[in-house]
Amino acid sequence: MFTLGHELSGALGRTGTITTPHGQISTPAFIPVGTRATVKAVLPEQMSELGAQALLANAYHLYLQPGADIVDEAGGLGSFMNWPGPTFTDSGGFQVLSLGAGFQKTLSMDTKGVEADDVIADGKNRLATVDDDGVTFTSHLDGSKHRFTPEVSMQIQHQLGADIMFAFDELTTLMNTYGYQVESLARTQAWARRCLVEHRRLSAERADKPAQALFGVVQGAQHEDLRRQAARDLAALSVGGGGFDGYGVGGAIEKENLGTIVRWVCEELEVDKPRHLLGISEPDDLFTAVENGCDTFDCVSPSRVARSSRVYAMTGRYNLLVAASRRDFGPIDPACDCYTCAHYSKAYLHHLFKTKEYVAATLCTIHNERFTVRLVDDMRAHIEAGSFADFKTDFLARFYG
Repeated sequence: MFTLGHELSGALGRTGTITTPHGQISTPAFIPVGTRATVKAVLPEQMSELGAQALLANAYHLYLQPGADIVDEAGGLGSFMNWPGPTFTDSGGFQVLSLGAGFQKTLSMDTKGVEADDVIADGKNRLATVDDDGVTFTSHLDGSKHRFTPEVSMQIQHQLGADIMFAFDELTTLMNTYGYQVESLARTQAWARRCLVEHRRLSAERADKPAQALFGVVQGAQHEDLRRQAARDLAALSVGGGGFDGYGVGGAIEKENLGTIVRWVCEELEVDKPRHLLGISEPDDLFTAVENGCDTFDCVSPSRVARSSRVYAMTGRYNLLVAASRRDFGPIDPACDCYTCAHYSKAYLHHLFKTKEYVAATLCTIHNERFTVRLVDDMRAHIEAGSFADFKTDFLARFYG
């Protein structure tokens, strides 16, 4: 499934190729997120044109609407959304537990000096309860009650039919005590084995369908002993003569510790299997994760911030709604080769946002996704050329300078 390419001198970064039934992914690669089987405001054809190699959809959301059985009947996720390339689905664990605690899209919060195991956002009600067997949760759509177990997550993801899927895990926060992290990690490891067992059963039962790869998810928060042990335990798991096909690095991670935690994990994992870092897309984070050994990345941020008029350029991220954009007839970024920058000015985009035209989100999402996809593509090219360190220094100096 994974072929190793060039290795980054003095670091854990590398290039490689992931082979799936729907095509190859050259790594490192950014995987845009189409949560509900669509990247918001953008057609799948446009995602292909801007260079996306694969798309990731969310099992929790597709389970609730339209239902995994409908996606299965349509021929799987790719056929359902008219995307011919490789696809990923996450397990639903992040959404079940983050929405359940009321934190919506992120659990990366300022937790200095704070420890609490019953974490809940201010003004929110708990919508998810964890036990050793699984998670019972309340739908954020209609208040109906549901239950995810490792087996249910596997059944949903097999119906969705993505090329790469993830084991069901418990998402903790940075607020949780060390004791709870230990307890949670044991639960996640037990769930990982159950996922492998159910994955093997479903693969045999659905042998007429394209093969699906299963990635284990490494948790352990900011604790080195837990992260390393979790990685070793997942790598050692084997059911029916086979283990995980790759790994996801999950959990809430303090930004300043991202590289350290990724390095801990990647030092313990097999070099011949791909590693996916869940939920990052900021340029400095991508550079850090790549040089410390991760191969693929996903995040909703490029499309989300685009819908609120925030765009990326080689000189940093900025807001198109500032007054300076009103009479600026240049592109978002003169160095960008995307469709939007080739055809539309900042003045026009400023006008679209001011008048609340839907196409504003489309044009800015195209740009932001292209910017992020191309950035990681450039990292891959510079690893191959032996110039990654110089590229990193130059890019970060311009972007954050």
